[in-house]
Amino acid sequence: MINIPCVIFAGGKSSRMKEDKSLLPFRGFSTLTEYQFSHLSKIFSTVYISCKDKKKFDFQADFLEDDKNSTLFAPTQGFLSSFKTLSTDRFFVISVDSPFINLDIIEKIISSDNKDCDATIARVNSNVQPLCGIYHRSLNAKFQDMLQNNTHKLGFLLQNSRVNYVDFKDEKLFLNLNYPHEYQEALKLSTN
Repeated sequence: MINIPCVIFAGGKSSRMKEDKSLLPFRGFSTLTEYQFSHLSKIFSTVYISCKDKKKFDFQADFLEDDKNSTLFAPTQGFLSSFKTLSTDRFFVISVDSPFINLDIIEKIISSDNKDCDATIARVNSNVQPLCGIYHRSLNAKFQDMLQNNTHKLGFLLQNSRVNYVDFKDEKLFLNLNYPHEYQEALKLSTN
């Protein structure tokens, strides 16, 4: 078991999916979130779910809820809640809509991480995957600035931080379920 805490980000707006993708059924689980929680709990000793409101989920887990007064649908709130709640210097983040990220990918990212960087992030064929990697507490102040300035692009944060990128080739493993056709593709891939 990996001792770094894992945080599943499941608080997005899902505007491109036209429904809350964190609640879509997947691989025999009633929701994609429950699938990810079950899958990642076999890899990490502690797994948290970052969300707007835990009441939408009907299973037991450790939830990190965004500030109740916030109407923001961006990962910024989730990162700040994670830094506030977790006592560790770093944690692994993964998006709820990336169900094919596996142990090999996670281990490669973790083994590439070091204390001299602010983050260690997956990159697939030059495409940065900001919600698949390790974030260090050294970024907490930058996330607070992002919230204050209402700028929420993780790509911009990473461009202006000390980031160790870990390169991968297989794009299918990094499939993000943003649109209905991508969800359908994931359902087909998960039965193979």
